[in-house]
Amino acid sequence: MSLAAVRDRTARPSRAERRRPRWTTGRLSLLAVALVLAAAWLLPLLWAVATSLKPEGETTRTPLEWIGSRITFEAYAKVWESGALLRWTVNSLVVSGLTTLLTVVLCAMAAYGFARTAFRGRKLLYGLVLAGIMVPPQVLIAPLFTQMVRMGLVDTYWGVILPQVAVPAMVFILVKFFEGVPRELEEAAFVDGAGRWRVFWTIVMPLSRPVLAAVAIFTFISTWNNFLWPFLVTTDPQAMTLPVGLVNVQSGFGVRYAQIMASLVIAGLPLLLVFALFQRQIVRGIAHTGLAGQ
Repeated sequence: MSLAAVRDRTARPSRAERRRPRWTTGRLSLLAVALVLAAAWLLPLLWAVATSLKPEGETTRTPLEWIGSRITFEAYAKVWESGALLRWTVNSLVVSGLTTLLTVVLCAMAAYGFARTAFRGRKLLYGLVLAGIMVPPQVLIAPLFTQMVRMGLVDTYWGVILPQVAVPAMVFILVKFFEGVPRELEEAAFVDGAGRWRVFWTIVMPLSRPVLAAVAIFTFISTWNNFLWPFLVTTDPQAMTLPVGLVNVQSGFGVRYAQIMASLVIAGLPLLLVFALFQRQIVRGIAHTGLAGQ
């Protein structure tokens, strides 16, 4: 080996050194901010778990303590015995799953129509969709409830699902993404004899997996956490979703903090599981829904 090669090899940093981050002042500041935000999010969750594992009589003891005299699962047992917890969980899974599927398909179809097709009244219709983003959902509750009553969909899955599948914000996000898809790919498919419908399903949809995953995850989380609309449209305990059912259980046993915290932990576990399994997609989704570069 020549002397020049040896010098070049010793001067060039190794792969491990290149991967090792440099702890600059800016990086340390960002890390400190991230730790503060993580603590602000985790402390209430840890307090809820700790309170749910205390005996009921120790939840209001002063001064407050993180750990009780003993760890007990009595609160979880009481919540389980007080209501149809398994039934409500299944209802939430069905409602959230179907709402997510329909939202992704319908919003993607609408967004592709706005992004790639020209028709009379397109700008006006798209403007109405964008105007829907500025309308608070609470304003639509009364007419939606009246419509569900007339259609006989109260205390049914579809009564909870249908008003939640038309999401103007998701249409806007998908329109922005579809506008960035190269038109050459579609034109090549048209030359080969493919129709608009086939191009949408075989080319555009596969290319849109990151943003579709983001829309699906955010829709599932928001639907799972939705309380107001399922609370209004369901009166049968067997048709309630998990947040609504747990509130009814709480009202049944009064203000018992251990059981309330146990209910909150139970309701939040599926979302923690979703985050643990799809955290990469969630991060990508935040990047795509940020509309970077648009």
